[in-house]
Amino acid sequence: MFDELSAKLTAALSKLTGRGVLTEEAVKDGLREIRRVLLEADVSFELTRQFLERVERKAVGAELLKSVRPGDQLVKIVFDELVVLLGEKQAPLAFASVPPTVILLVGLQGSGKTTTAGKLAKRLKLEQKAPFLVAADVYRPAAVDQLVTLARQVEVGCHSEPGVTDVVGIVKRGIVEAGKARARTVLVDTAGRLQIDAEMMDELKTLKAVVKPHEVLLVADGMTGQDAVRIASGFHEALGVSGVILTKMDGDARGGAALSIYGVTKAPIKYIGMGEKLDQLEPFRPDRLAGRILQKGDILTLVEKAQATVDAGEAEKLAKKATSRKGLDLQDFLSAMKQMQKMGPLKNVLGMLPGVNPQMLQSANLDEKRIKHVEAIVLAMTPRERADPDVINGSRRLRIAKGAGRTVQEVNQLLNQFKQMQKLMKSGGKGLKMPFGRGPGMFGM
Repeated sequence: MFDELSAKLTAALSKLTGRGVLTEEAVKDGLREIRRVLLEADVSFELTRQFLERVERKAVGAELLKSVRPGDQLVKIVFDELVVLLGEKQAPLAFASVPPTVILLVGLQGSGKTTTAGKLAKRLKLEQKAPFLVAADVYRPAAVDQLVTLARQVEVGCHSEPGVTDVVGIVKRGIVEAGKARARTVLVDTAGRLQIDAEMMDELKTLKAVVKPHEVLLVADGMTGQDAVRIASGFHEALGVSGVILTKMDGDARGGAALSIYGVTKAPIKYIGMGEKLDQLEPFRPDRLAGRILQKGDILTLVEKAQATVDAGEAEKLAKKATSRKGLDLQDFLSAMKQMQKMGPLKNVLGMLPGVNPQMLQSANLDEKRIKHVEAIVLAMTPRERADPDVINGSRRLRIAKGAGRTVQEVNQLLNQFKQMQKLMKSGGKGLKMPFGRGPGMFGM
């Protein structure tokens, strides 16, 4: 997400860093480049103009402030204005004082509403909000079955009435059933529609008037760029959308939708979908996203992700063993690798580190399949071989390769690189390389 925007925006700002004083001419030259970058990223023309005017007003004549260079001050100004553009602060869901809280999910056909309903239910369940799903998409074939299946996966209740077309009646009865199940939140999955489809939009207006939901969340496809902004405007005018969930933001989206929706509609982005799995829905935090765009990293999200997925006891045990005289063995290495996999794709995890250039990650060709290949090789070993790799002779290497479905060369690479890693860890980690790239060996990047 935002890889291209991040690289280009950082490159444009780098031309202005290091200056003693930011002259009006220098700032205008730099902002001209930033304007081009934002427009290419699909940010609306009017929002781009307003953004640059605010930056220029604050930046021109910025003097040297203590030990902070004006160029760095400009980066801070751009960061602050990006945060404003993205919504200023996190907008959590509004929960009713007396449950259940009713949340209406609306959007176009194919925007990912049903999958998002399942993802949001999983997140709310983890937050002890006792979610309950209502299948109100009576038009799309198999939509009801899909939601019922997702509810089963998440292990939450779901109300459905196959064959019934009275949407308002289905939702009213669903809310009653949710109350009986002592649910605290009710997620209503409505049918996808076009904002120009007056009849279907009227159906949503009627549903909103009768049910009186506490939240009306628009699920929009982040890949559609400026279309997503126009769609958001259409739904907002018709329904008064209280928030937005942007889906498919793990693809090659240029970022214009996320940067424009709040500015155009003032409806905050509440969540972003970062993948197809049910746990890949993240709260939208403007300040953290602005930091990632400007390659300042997102350590807080990385820490939160680690806390949510990594077994603290296992991590402490591995850390102690890594610094011991014996060091880690291949079984420990396998455990550590599995812990890291829980945090999501390696590229996404590395992208949260400060100073990591998206283009560098692209050129590194991080291959998630290689992690599986390494895992297969280690699993093909006996417990003794994992504990003491020195006993692995030629015949054992051949057996391990056959058992893992890999080549002997890959087994040799793993063993050689693992020995190097053990030496580096014992020496304090100096020169340690990141694993899973396509460098000299399986572990070189």
